[in-house]
Amino acid sequence: MPFIDLESNLPESTFSEDFLKKPCSKTAAVLGKPEERMMLVVKPGLPMLMGGTCAPCVILSVSAIGVTDTAEKNKEHGANIFPFLTGELGLTEDRVVIRFYPLEAHQVGKKGTVMSYL
Repeated sequence: MPFIDLESNLPESTFSEDFLKKPCSKTAAVLGKPEERMMLVVKPGLPMLMGGTCAPCVILSVSAIGVTDTAEKNKEHGANIFPFLTGELGLTEDRVVIRFYPLEAHQVGKKGTVMSYL
């Protein structure tokens, strides 16, 4: 069950329902995870400073079980996610940061238990 958190100083109007479906679909494909398991939270309109400027920017955090646990995997994931974000949001690569967090199945709860028991 991958979790995606997108934080941005872009206005809320940037993130329509149609947009919300796109990063879920793209990230699911990149991670090799089922789309119906994706979780996305978008936090728009935040006061943000990146590289000394408040120009539009995004921090994307990706947490997942078994696919974000090595530099090699994350390098490949980033190479596939960056062009999507820059294209969809009209940002340059220097205005996008992606953080990858590895999760273990026992760290994710669902249906009254943890993923390692589902």
